[in-house]
Amino acid sequence: MATPFQLSDPAVPELLRARMLDRVEERLRGLLAAEHSATRGADPRAVTPIRALADQVTSGGDRTRATLLLTGYLAAGGSPAGSQVVDVAAALELLDTCHLIRGDVRDNVPLRRGIPTPHVGHAAEHERNGWRGESRRFGEATATLAGDLAVAYADRLVAGLPADARAVWDELRIARVLGAHAEAASRTEYLDDPWPLGCLEGCTPGCAAGWYAVREPLLLGAALAGRPDLADEYRDYAGRLHAAWRLRGFLDSGTASDWHARMLCEILLGREEKDRTEDLVMRLVDEADRALAEAPLRPGWHRELVSLAGRLALAGAW
Repeated sequence: MATPFQLSDPAVPELLRARMLDRVEERLRGLLAAEHSATRGADPRAVTPIRALADQVTSGGDRTRATLLLTGYLAAGGSPAGSQVVDVAAALELLDTCHLIRGDVRDNVPLRRGIPTPHVGHAAEHERNGWRGESRRFGEATATLAGDLAVAYADRLVAGLPADARAVWDELRIARVLGAHAEAASRTEYLDDPWPLGCLEGCTPGCAAGWYAVREPLLLGAALAGRPDLADEYRDYAGRLHAAWRLRGFLDSGTASDWHARMLCEILLGREEKDRTEDLVMRLVDEADRALAEAPLRPGWHRELVSLAGRLALAGAW
């Protein structure tokens, strides 16, 4: 049996969160395995979107949104033994997977985390078997259904949310859809601007990497811990961290950047400008630290939130 944690132990924050993330992983895998088993007996064909979803969910994502949710929850004093927060963290990952699948269809991405994306894999299956109809449409339809299934499972997991947490969840879901469309429309009309300086002022409705990435998971964590009093501090912290992450992603021309962003970064930012932007990233991380300076958090968790901000700002791509 595991030794109980002592809250004075400096290693507690990271270890507590890691154990809860393990439970999130178990919840996701257990849910998908149970659904596959229950569906296979009724109609073997019906398991296709379940397998497509499971392949994406279990392919090694970084679980950043679940990490932020659990950090916000534990820092607010939430119980490490809580089960509802594990379900909500799993739901966040399912929702994220849905939008990855749909984004890959929209952008015709062939691989995701080293495996074929669902629309590509199932189009190839259709073509190999000589089935009726158009392979591309079959692949895209199957991927879309896998995304729909992810949302259905996510909704099941959050069915019992209290009202304040449900309001955050609903806002997050709507913002993701509208942001994804706004980004696609802007690209189509040649109006997209990969330079993320506008994030310093806050997210616009057309930001596909909007508040759902940082702020909403933290607010969900506070709501589930019964700490709505932390909402203002979490919003301030999230705003600085979001801007730092977006600037880092632009500087590094990471996986979220397209050729337009990489070209713009090389053309507009010389060595001096890049150094100034690096300084701005670190200043934003410091401001995120100060935003939580007076927040009544569980002992040890202010330091962990500051450390997390530094790690995410260095990563640049979630």
